[in-house]
Amino acid sequence: MNQSFKKYGTLLSLYLAQSIPMSFFSTVVPVIMRQEDYSLTSIGLIQLIKIPWILKFLWAPMVDHTSPSRKHYRRWILGSEVFYAMVIVLISFFNLSSDFTTIIVLVVIAFVASGTQDIATDAFAILTLKSEERSYGNSMQSGGSFLGTTIGSGVLLMAYYYIGWQALLLLLAFLVTMALMPVTFARLPLEQTTTEPKRRPKWDDGFSFFKQKGNLRHLLLLFVYYSGIIGLLSMFKPFMVDQGYTAKEIGMISGIYGTAVGAVFSLGGGWIIRRVKRTTALQIILLAGFLSSLFFVWKMHGQVPLWGIYVASSMVWGTYGMASVFIYTVAMDKVRKGLEGTDFTIQIVITHLSSLFLTIGLSKFANTYGYHGMYILEAHIAIILLILSRTLFRKVVEK
Repeated sequence: MNQSFKKYGTLLSLYLAQSIPMSFFSTVVPVIMRQEDYSLTSIGLIQLIKIPWILKFLWAPMVDHTSPSRKHYRRWILGSEVFYAMVIVLISFFNLSSDFTTIIVLVVIAFVASGTQDIATDAFAILTLKSEERSYGNSMQSGGSFLGTTIGSGVLLMAYYYIGWQALLLLLAFLVTMALMPVTFARLPLEQTTTEPKRRPKWDDGFSFFKQKGNLRHLLLLFVYYSGIIGLLSMFKPFMVDQGYTAKEIGMISGIYGTAVGAVFSLGGGWIIRRVKRTTALQIILLAGFLSSLFFVWKMHGQVPLWGIYVASSMVWGTYGMASVFIYTVAMDKVRKGLEGTDFTIQIVITHLSSLFLTIGLSKFANTYGYHGMYILEAHIAIILLILSRTLFRKVVEK
């Protein structure tokens, strides 16, 4: 039990370290932009700062190639996060209003380091967790990401209101450094090894993942998986701005309350995956997405009462929490030995890439047809996904 606690605690801290700054930069800037009357289309485009996380599959084989054991992945983790913290400190010396372009460039550089840490952390997790531990381990991954979002887009967004830009960035760098302590000092059990040497990746191993027989439906699932809720999630904060909520109130409702719900439901998602068939778990999660979209269609228009905002926040973040654990677990099942970081990264990059395209497309749709029109579109997408979970995707997730 003690060793399991160390495993899960270490993974939780690692995903927390990478997600706090990412959620801060991707949340604070859109809120400020909307307050400055930028269009929803422009707000959707700010998500392009996440491009390094989409391209990280290009250098993932290098991380695998230089990491014959778990301790080598740990070196990548520590080096990447220290550099990440240093860039955040540098950003603190620039002004958000007058040095916007410089800050964005530095954020992209910081996200390169964060993406590298994520590659190594995912491989570290796969090598650390036994097969039966992966559902709970991925709850730590998802839970760490949500708790990081709670801090980054909730607590820090509220703190920005009080202490300003520079002090907040220095605090952010400190939090990243502190989150590395468990992996630095924890004594985890030795990884299970065989007499066979770890396979050395070739230059084209990342692309060869797509050539595996019977992989087409799996890739399609990864690409469309979040399409039924991503519009609800990405446009939720701009919707609250238009409802008249302040940055402080948005930070509380979505950044703290909503992501805390996501963290709790990510644990529930791990429990569900451990106890029912994967096909059943997929259907439960997609049904939750469909019900969320129906609630948005029913209630999220005109002047929405406060209770409606809280229910909507609970539904969309809770669904996203369960959905994240499921897709991480399915992705771990598909990795090849010796290419853990590469294969897991490729699969999650596909979900990030599709989410980016969908966010931009749905934000343009909302800008033209309004929030309510976008909610109706999401409801149609969600019901199609639910039908596909019982047909096209049924065998994809069976284990």
